[in-house]
Amino acid sequence: MHTERSLVRKIYLERTIEKIERKIKLLGIYCKYDAIDLLNYRLLLSIAIFTIGIITLESGYVIAPLATLIFYIGSEYLVLDIPIKKRGKKLEEEAVFFFEVLALTIESGRNLNAALEITATNIDNELSAEFKKSLAEIRLGKSFAESITDMKSRIPSDAINNALLNITQSSIFGNSILESLNNQLDYLREKRLLEVKSEISKLPTKISAISVVFFIPIMLLVILTPVILEFFFG
Repeated sequence: MHTERSLVRKIYLERTIEKIERKIKLLGIYCKYDAIDLLNYRLLLSIAIFTIGIITLESGYVIAPLATLIFYIGSEYLVLDIPIKKRGKKLEEEAVFFFEVLALTIESGRNLNAALEITATNIDNELSAEFKKSLAEIRLGKSFAESITDMKSRIPSDAINNALLNITQSSIFGNSILESLNNQLDYLREKRLLEVKSEISKLPTKISAISVVFFIPIMLLVILTPVILEFFFG
C-alpha cells in the first residue's frame, strides 16, 4: 500500500499535493479527507466527464473539454474552498465567547495553561475542540509554542490566528495577555458587526431579485388573466 501511494504521488506535482493537504487541515480535526484520494477522484471523474461528453454529445469535442475544465477547477472550490470559508466565519463567531471566557478566567488569577484548560473544558464548540487537541498534545510532550503554532495551520481565520500568536508570545516571554486578548476581542466584535451590516445592506437587492423572479410574473398573470379569458372564450 505504501509503495502504491508513493507511485501515485509521482502523478501530481508536490506543490499540488501540499496545497490540498493545507486546505484539508483548514477543515479541522474532524475532517477525514485524504489529499491523494481527493486528487485521484477529481482526476478519474474528469476523465469520465470528458469521455462521456465526447461519446454522447454531438458537439462533444467543444463541450467535453469545457465541462471537464469547469469540473476540474470547480470541484476543489466546492469541496474545499467554500467549506473552509464557512468554517472560518463559524470559528470567528465562536471565538468571541471563547476568548471572553478565557480573559475572565485569566483575570481570576489562573495562569495561561490553566485558563485554557478550564475554558476549553467548559465550552463545547469547534474552536474549543481545537484547543483541547492542542492541550492534549502538550500533555504528551509537545511544547506549548509548537502545539499552538500547529493549531494555527488548522484555523482559516487571520483574526483568530493573531490571537493565537499573542497567546504563544505571552507563553514564551511571560507578557500579560489580557490587553492583547481584549484588543483581539474588540476586533472580532467589530468585524462581526460589519459583516451583519453588510448582509443587511444586501437585503434590498435580494428582495428585488425575488420580486422579479416570483412576484412580477404572478402580478402579470393576475392582470392579464381577464384578457386571456376574453381572447379564448369571448
